[in-house]
Amino acid sequence: MAEPSDPSAADDPGLRGSLVIKDRAMAKIATAAAVNVPGVVRQSGGLTRLTGRDLPRADISMGSDAVAINLFLAVSWPCSVTELTGRVRTEVGRSVESLTGLPLHDMNVMIAATEGSDDSCVSGVEIAEGPAQQALSDPIPPRVPSANPAAAVSAVVIACGLLALAFVVSREWFINRGTFESAPWIRNSVEWTSRLHWQPWLLPVAIAAVVAGVVLIMSAIKRRAKTHVPLGNPSASTVWMRPTDIARLCSSHAAVVPGVGSAHTSVDRKHVKVHIESTGGDRAELAAAVDAAVRPHLAILQRPLQLSVVVRETVVRRKDAS
Repeated sequence: MAEPSDPSAADDPGLRGSLVIKDRAMAKIATAAAVNVPGVVRQSGGLTRLTGRDLPRADISMGSDAVAINLFLAVSWPCSVTELTGRVRTEVGRSVESLTGLPLHDMNVMIAATEGSDDSCVSGVEIAEGPAQQALSDPIPPRVPSANPAAAVSAVVIACGLLALAFVVSREWFINRGTFESAPWIRNSVEWTSRLHWQPWLLPVAIAAVVAGVVLIMSAIKRRAKTHVPLGNPSASTVWMRPTDIARLCSSHAAVVPGVGSAHTSVDRKHVKVHIESTGGDRAELAAAVDAAVRPHLAILQRPLQLSVVVRETVVRRKDAS
């Protein structure tokens, strides 16, 4: 076998070929390292079926001598997110550098889902400080998405009215002091009011004022309406859907059932009604098929909704021959 004339040529890195690390391999390294961190859980069903993507997952951006990672995680809740993400960054950075030799230039950690459990997450994500461990604070329950307060519109109107009244009164005050000369706007009205005595029309005005005051008080103390439907674990709701999203979800799954021409869904606080137009066939069988296609996707809701399917025949309009 022929030997190279220059023994040092065998050690030339340029003659050894090149090592190419694909983004997919780097993503596998990052997700495997993240799962090893206590508190990070693997999700491959439930809500992730809607997007078709499992957790954890990683988006990789690689350069010639560095790598950047966007890491999407599912975590056990409740837990200390700050401590957990810090440990994930440390573990993923160590694994990437030791297995690939590339330094981790940038890493963003996004919590994409949570998973409630009966056991506390304290032992998994709290950071030990010497012989003692730092206890986690009590988790703060998330705020439920709600509509604007009922008194918001009236508050804005009253505030604008008071600002206008303040402007008019200030103008009258400057005119009275002689700061500038102009025709007063409300002097005649004020003088007329000061000379006013009891009149029959004052009683209905007083009653209307009392009614308006009661209405404003009731609107101020009225509870804000909930605009979203909670998903998942009742003890730790962190994900919600709008009724519009639920309607679109049901319509999309109903529309792909054979025999369905079109579908639209209406959702209220207790009911989900799917309206479909049939292209032919038995109505009862079609309604059962649509029910079977839609009902499993409503199981993700924390509060079950009553599903009903309404089937109508497709109306074909024919143009009269001229």
